Amino acid sequence: MSDERGPNVGAESSESAENTENLDFIRTFVTEDLAAGKNEGRVHTRFPPEPNGYLHIGHAKAILISFGIAQEFGGKFNLRFDDTNPEKEEQEYVDAIMRDMKWLGADWEDRLYHSSDYFDTLYEWAQHLIREGKAYVCSLNGEEIREYRGTVTEPGRPSPDRDRPAAESLELLEGMKNGDFDEGAYTVRAKIDMAHANMLMRDPLLYRIRKAKHHRTGDKWNIYPMYDYAHGQGDAIEGITHSLCSLEFEVHRPLYDWFIENLPVPHVPRQIEFARLNLTYTVMSKRKLLQLVNEGHVTGWDDPRMPTICGLRRLGYTPTSIRRFCDTIGVAKRDSTVDLDLLKWSLREELNRTADRVMAVLRPLKVVITNYPEGQTEQVECVNNPEDESAGTRRVPFSREIYIEQDDFREEAPRKFFRLKPGKEVRLKHAYFITCDEVIKDDAGNIVELRCSYDPETKGGNAPDGRKVKGTLHWVSAEHAVDAEVRLYDNLFREPFPEEGGHFLDHLNPDSLEVLKDAKLEPGLASVEDNYRCQFMRQGYFCRDEDSRPGAPVFNRTVTLKDSWAKIEARK
Repeated sequence: MSDERGPNVGAESSESAENTENLDFIRTFVTEDLAAGKNEGRVHTRFPPEPNGYLHIGHAKAILISFGIAQEFGGKFNLRFDDTNPEKEEQEYVDAIMRDMKWLGADWEDRLYHSSDYFDTLYEWAQHLIREGKAYVCSLNGEEIREYRGTVTEPGRPSPDRDRPAAESLELLEGMKNGDFDEGAYTVRAKIDMAHANMLMRDPLLYRIRKAKHHRTGDKWNIYPMYDYAHGQGDAIEGITHSLCSLEFEVHRPLYDWFIENLPVPHVPRQIEFARLNLTYTVMSKRKLLQLVNEGHVTGWDDPRMPTICGLRRLGYTPTSIRRFCDTIGVAKRDSTVDLDLLKWSLREELNRTADRVMAVLRPLKVVITNYPEGQTEQVECVNNPEDESAGTRRVPFSREIYIEQDDFREEAPRKFFRLKPGKEVRLKHAYFITCDEVIKDDAGNIVELRCSYDPETKGGNAPDGRKVKGTLHWVSAEHAVDAEVRLYDNLFREPFPEEGGHFLDHLNPDSLEVLKDAKLEPGLASVEDNYRCQFMRQGYFCRDEDSRPGAPVFNRTVTLKDSWAKIEARK
């Protein structure tokens, strides 16, 4: 169970009531609230996504913080969809969000809610505010509302309808609900302070007219609550004790608290903000991610180049690697940008321990071992994972004709090129020593085949006379090779900060995907399941893609073997 908990789960949890020294600031607040006897000793958190897109790695951090704190303090965790904008919301997104959260290990058990569950209550509370003289129906249009709101240096002006009698506002509100008015004709606004330094407190909107069908409530409503009005009240209705959100909502907190203070809510939650996650070579805006999808820059929300959870899953990331990444970056109060290499490092650390080592030739060059018996095949013993003795071994066929990587041969090689070259000897991993005797070319001068000889005394890759070779190559038996498509993914953007210095699309990386149609894999990879993760020796970590078909596997490169993050750390 410990690997399913979020960032910092288990850190001093048994001593949390007495010792806050090693806790982040959110856990310190929670510990202090419990010590003060607030919320009847309860801890109850939630994740409230808007179903207008797919979750990304930034959402993963938010989910794991809220879920982790609930787990750590013996509390509860809710999933609540903020479905107040029917024009942008779809059931597809609802299903995808739940699928991604379950994959991450965030379990809301039976506590699945929707803001639309509370539409009747929110409507009654809007009537309550009007009766109390704290809200009114306004006839200003959107442009006029912005004009009347003022600026950061000038106070706003009151709406001409600000002192509309409560009875008249209530009658208009009923007409709005019943669909008697066109969109934009009226809004419902809280009556707070048109001179407030926080612009959000200058008579914010509670309701707007939207004659749109809702994916859950159908045509019942012609008005829909604004996010700031629905959000905090949903927390209060559900008994949320700590409303955890990213830092951009800090400016919304006074309004959050105003609604809680002025409505007959059953509980009083506390909003706490933390720094959102920003990654280099990535954009996190759902609007921009949707643009990438709609304009065909990627193949969909689950394109392995996308920072979405489903994209990372398809690329080959694991839930534990993402949880480790979130645990490593921790919980901060100030926004910052995390190097993408840290996310890759988190996955490498896991796959180095858990992934099988297999042989795959991505750009094949045929080698004929001229002194190996024709028609003979033998099985060589291969270690599945040298980091894990319990992983055992497998048997791989070896024959007279094999494939090696094109880059592993140079006809005219530099002095420190220790791979195969004419007249030189190298080791075939787990097999034999071979020496290149002849290079075969086509009429255009391209190398099409190598003729080599092998030393039968070097079976297993070791010479009985003790001689050493510096080069070791991976290979695949030509007769038994599985034809495969391999997709080499790289960063979607060329620049570490794609939202700076022009339009973010200007920084798209034209080399973010290279497709190799003629890769050769060892035969055991023909029947592995989707999402099977392995290391292609000397190439990187790869994952079988869902586009695979019987006899035609597709593998995605998840991450290279190059550990850039370790080099970054070494320079510090």
